[in-house]
Amino acid sequence: MTGMLDFYRTRMRLAILEQFQYPVANYFYMIGMIAEPVIYLVVWSTIARTQGGAVAGYTPGALAAYYIVWTLVRNMNIVFTPYGWEWRIQKGELAAMLLQPIHPLHQDLAYFAGWKIVVILLWLPLAWMLSLVFHPTLNPSGLEVVVFFFAIWGAYLIRSMVLWLLGMISFWTTRVAALFELYFAAELLLSGRLVPLVLMPVWVQQLAWFLPFRWTFGYPIEALIGTLSPAELFVGLGMQLLWIMLGGLAVQAMWRLGVRRFSAVGS
Repeated sequence: MTGMLDFYRTRMRLAILEQFQYPVANYFYMIGMIAEPVIYLVVWSTIARTQGGAVAGYTPGALAAYYIVWTLVRNMNIVFTPYGWEWRIQKGELAAMLLQPIHPLHQDLAYFAGWKIVVILLWLPLAWMLSLVFHPTLNPSGLEVVVFFFAIWGAYLIRSMVLWLLGMISFWTTRVAALFELYFAAELLLSGRLVPLVLMPVWVQQLAWFLPFRWTFGYPIEALIGTLSPAELFVGLGMQLLWIMLGGLAVQAMWRLGVRRFSAVGS
């Protein structure tokens, strides 16, 4: 356990140092991602104003809070892409990782966790500027702030597991792009990434409760903006823990099966 903690600290430190060498590139990347929530925010704020100042209980200020927090949650949910598995296999990187004593999953988790530290620091001035423009209504309690802290890291772990599972399909076939796109379309509709889930049909909200998508996007955002009761906050943390454990078991099982089929290739 001590050795694993040392590995995570070292890997995260290296990721932090690496990412701070490219602050401009990171900023442009994050600024590019801001366009998506700003479009959603402008559209739904306009709808709220035309409907008397609110839509499904969300005022323009509440919508501003939702989508500004969205920008941080979205960046926290950036993990190793399933598309990268094809590259890892083709370039021989996966073969090299298999020779190391640390499971490749830990390498990804530690590296991207270190990157998140940089992301949070770079996000703060962007959030400040968005707040000056859109005037969010955001007054979280101490409990909501604490739950949000754990929720964004829980979301990071869940999405890491799920996208690892998707990526490992590459052990069986090289034509998986269509499946990836189908997954991301489902995530967009069922996670709260496109709109707050309360704006979706009831059956979509009910379905989303039983899938991992909501617990990686909608739940962390709602935890901070104050739309959840204390009971719902803790239920959400419990659901995240459940999905982390299920994801870990599924990754372990699929990894064992996939490695048996793996054969290194090069180009």
